[in-house]
This record gives sequence, structure tokens and C-alpha cells, in this order.
Amino acid sequence: MKLDETKIGVDNLSAILVIFGGTGDLTHRKLMPALYNLVLDKLLPEHFAIVSVGRREKTQEQYQKEVYDTIRKYSRNKLSETYWAGLKEMIYYYQFDFIDQEGYYGLKNFLEQLDQKVKSEGNRVFYMAVAPEYFETIVQGLQLSDMAKKSGAWSRLIIEKPFGKDLKTARKLNSKLLEVFDENSIYRIDHYLGKEMIQNIMVLRFCNSIFESIWNNKFIDNIQISLTEKLGVGTRGGYYEHSGAMRDMVQNHIIQILSLVAMEPPVNLKTDSIRTEKQKVIEAIEEITPEFLRDNVVFGQYGKGMIDGIPVPAYREEENVPSNSTTETFVAVKLHINNFRWAGTPFYIRTGKRLGTSSAEIVIQFKEMPNILYFKERDIQEPNLLVIRIQPNVGVFFQFNTKDFNTHHDIVPTKMDTSYFSPTQGNTPEAYERLIYDILRGDATLFSRWDEVEAAWMVADQMIKYREQKKHQFPNYDSGSMGPVRAFELLARDGRKWWNI
Repeated sequence: MKLDETKIGVDNLSAILVIFGGTGDLTHRKLMPALYNLVLDKLLPEHFAIVSVGRREKTQEQYQKEVYDTIRKYSRNKLSETYWAGLKEMIYYYQFDFIDQEGYYGLKNFLEQLDQKVKSEGNRVFYMAVAPEYFETIVQGLQLSDMAKKSGAWSRLIIEKPFGKDLKTARKLNSKLLEVFDENSIYRIDHYLGKEMIQNIMVLRFCNSIFESIWNNKFIDNIQISLTEKLGVGTRGGYYEHSGAMRDMVQNHIIQILSLVAMEPPVNLKTDSIRTEKQKVIEAIEEITPEFLRDNVVFGQYGKGMIDGIPVPAYREEENVPSNSTTETFVAVKLHINNFRWAGTPFYIRTGKRLGTSSAEIVIQFKEMPNILYFKERDIQEPNLLVIRIQPNVGVFFQFNTKDFNTHHDIVPTKMDTSYFSPTQGNTPEAYERLIYDILRGDATLFSRWDEVEAAWMVADQMIKYREQKKHQFPNYDSGSMGPVRAFELLARDGRKWWNI
């Protein structure tokens, strides 16, 4: 799917994008390249400005030069001097320490003067590209300086994950945000939902009767969601120690994907209709009991091993990681969704670091037919598989059985594959381009509503507490493998296996 080429309402999207954390990694690696490509695609409004807020002393020229170098390095499209000139005119650097509440009054005056210059009509997007512990501080500063709301204009607050570190802190953070912004103005960003194939899930299901008519427990044997990485934590050991795979991947990315795969058809394509169906799925996840945790949840932590023939250290040997760390770098879970569509169909999810492959895919395994047509032992029928490939292969893979025309009796699996290898999704809009464009349009479909976040934390919280309370024999899988032995046993006891397509 391409970005909306009709550019509906682009001329009405006038605004100033204020990025707190303007000198940080997220801004340089993701946001600025995304903004450049939106300029390239002519999807930014004429009356638009970008104000990067940072603590470091820099001139505007120095900052613009850094952004230029960033775009050359990370943009999916080659940097054009012509289009860069257009973006450069929009970029402003404003130095102040956002912990200093008095400094917000100076920022307010700067933005008001910039309003007059670019004719942005007072509209604001406040992007929190900072560590989560600063979210409340910045929102409080916006409130005290009377920047959060302006009569006759709109303001939107963009929150990066993680949204809290557990259910309690998430609720506390949300209550603080709602004191300043209303729910419709808060955009909780999950970049996975901006990926093309994630958006394509609903198109595959609801625009193809051949799939939607059998998208239920009568025809589907199981569904697997795997987000795997070859990379370790690298220099992010300090962050990962407070996060782990549950907070980093399961509570947000995986549960959001799960809800899209399993949701009922929405009554219409309005934002709240789609979000409501996603929330119903999360709320229908089976009760997390002590027995569930014991039998259906596997945690892992990587040890030493080989990745692509190169020796790599164990997690406990990484920078800023304690030598006795019990933080999980791998999670596998079997769960059920207790509703009429999915009762009895298991959903298997897994995610981990330092695994043998780097990929993100959803595998829908359909129920097998009786093996009665052919009796020879070699005629083993493979199940039908529909694989939605998110990255690095992007596309759809379908496996079905047919006769081997080179023999008299043999049955062979045949593959239909629309996928293509694309480490950065080629020339399709990357996730942040889609999400920034949707923010400007006020389309919150790909963003998490608070009740979705709350429901996801209610599921994840109990698993996190279980991991923290139980003693684990870590490390329990070698780097370069596909995870702990127990993760394979989780499916083997059901007579199933993880698919690596």
C-alpha cells in the first residue's frame, strides 16, 4: 500500500512539530529521514516547521548539518540537494533543558513568533523522543506555560514506548497526561503498526473472501507470531535490564499484531471502530493463572555462541549488564483467545535476541486433511500455510499441496510467494513516515487507545511478575540457536512445531 497519493487535506495540515530530544538517536535515525521522505513525496504541508529541542549548545547551522549527514546515512531514498533545501528551511534548533520549567515560557514565545512566520495557525505536535522518565516533566511544562491547548487550534502529544513499566505506572502516567491532553489528542506510537504488511493484515482478511470465510477455529489449526533478531543488546544493556523482552516486544508489538490478526470485522473503517475490535481480542485472552504461567510461558537468556560465523558474548557479558542478571532476552508463550471465533485454537508467540534468524512473520497453519488419498509412507501431506512476512522479506507466502507431475503418486507442497527481500522495505514508506503523516491528518487508527494499552499490561504484568519471582537457570540458549529447548517442547507436546519458512 502506498501513502495516499491524493494528499487529501495536505493544505490543511499546517503545524509546528516540536521534537523533545532533538539531538537523540530516534530523531536522527528515524524522524528526520522520515520527514525528508515526506518532503520527497510532497506529503508535508506548505505551512510547516520542525523545532528540535535539545540541551546541547549548537547553532542552527550546526544542527542542520548534523541532520543533513543523518539523512544521507539513513534515508531510504538518496538525498537530493533540491529536496533537502526544502526541508532545511523548515528545521529550527531551540536549546533548553526541558527539566527547567521556566524554560518553557521561552519556548512558547519562540513558537508563537514562528507561527507568524510560517503561518501554522497555532497547531502543534509535541513529540516525546526522550527517555520515558521525562514524559511527565515535559507535559507538566507544557501545561504550566499554557502551551498544551490553544483556542481555535489543535495540539497533539506523541508518546513513544514503553508506556509505563507495568500496569501501575502506566495508569499513573496516563492519568497525568489526561490532566493536560484529552484522549483523542494522545498518540501512543508503536512503529510496528506503521509497517506495510501489518496494515495489510486487514486487507488480506477483509478483502478476500477465500481467507475471511475460513479465518476461524473450524479451519485454522494454530497461529504463530515470531519476531526474532540476530542482534544482541549492544550498548543498550542499561535500558534492557529494566525492560527485557516482555516489556520491549510482547506488551506492545506482539499483542498489537495479535489483536489485528484475531479481531472481528469492524462495523466501519473509523478509528474507534477498529480500535474497539482490537481491544475485545486483548480482553478475551485467557485468564493468566499460576498453572498457565507454569505450563505456557518460557523465558530465556542468551549465552555465548556464533552469529554468522562470528563469536558473540553472552548477555551477562554485555556492557552495563550485571554478571548475575535474570532479565529475559527471549519469551515464548502459548495462549488462547476465548471467543466464538477462536476457542480452542492456540496462538504461539515468540521473540528473542541473538537468535539464528532476523525476521518478523505471522504463520497461519490450516488444519490438515485426512491422509487417505495415497497410502505410501512417502506421501506425507504438508499443512496449508499462509505466511504474512513483515521483515526483512515483505509480502505473503502461501503453501498448498499438489501432485508431483514427475511421478505417478507423489504429493508435494507447492509455494506461492509474493515476498521480496527488503531490509528497509525498499521504496515503500517506512513506518515513521506513515505514522507522522497520520498524526498530521489526525488519523489515530494505527495508534493505541488507552484501554488497549491497559488491557495489554493486564496480560503482560502477570508474566513479568512470574519471571521476577521464579528462579531461572540463565543463560539457557546459545547465541545463534532459535531459543531454549523448552520453547520447542511447548509446541512439541501439542504435536506441533515452530515454522521457519
